[in-house]
Amino acid sequence: MSTLEIKDLHVSVKTDDGPKEILKGVTLTIKDGETHAIMGPNGSGKSTLAYSVAGHPKYDITGGSVTLDGADVLAMTVDERARAGLFLAMQYPVEVPGVSVSNFLRTAKTALDGEAPKLRTWVKDVNAALQQLNLDPTFGQRSVNEGFSGGEKKRHEVAQLELLNPKVAILDETDSGLDIDALKIVSEGVNRFRAQEGKGVLLITHYTRILRYIEPDFVHVFVDGKIADQGGPELAEALEAEGYDKYLTKTAAV
Repeated sequence: MSTLEIKDLHVSVKTDDGPKEILKGVTLTIKDGETHAIMGPNGSGKSTLAYSVAGHPKYDITGGSVTLDGADVLAMTVDERARAGLFLAMQYPVEVPGVSVSNFLRTAKTALDGEAPKLRTWVKDVNAALQQLNLDPTFGQRSVNEGFSGGEKKRHEVAQLELLNPKVAILDETDSGLDIDALKIVSEGVNRFRAQEGKGVLLITHYTRILRYIEPDFVHVFVDGKIADQGGPELAEALEAEGYDKYLTKTAAV
């Protein structure tokens, strides 16, 4: 059983005018078998939550805790968090010129497991994962994210998810820049992952369209660094129809 527990998390970033608080007390628990969707307007802190949990050095944790199966995530280095079972699919995957996709994936798998996967088996696993995501086997010889289309970048992230097989996947706007065909392919990959026993998903998105393919168990509305509302899948439909105005108005009034 895997549980990611975030309690009263406060996060700041450095600015020219001094520290600026972005997250203002976020509490969220993701248990295995659960998919949580976070929705909210731009600048509300959704990506800050993802990167803070993953260990990005830009973000300063000023309060609260994050644990995975009881272990203190915030005390771990970035690579220790990955080995513990956390995975982050980035909104804007970075290019790594000169490093092939196949070498990148095998190196990552070796770092996680502590030993290199058997080459013959690994090649079959990689080719199968690429095929499921409608990527040609020659894709593995390309440099990581270099010259990739938006759809290729996001499908590559899901290939990583399938091959590295973490406990909890944090997906930061995985639907960004995808056409309808790529959205379906990416969603199918995420659904294959979460159908396994002991997996949790935190899905960050602006739009409900991906939630029609990846149905969440819980939806959380992020506004001004806090969870302003939460509910089931029906909350996402209400947001699609009504937008965030009522939450923004309430925040402005406070």
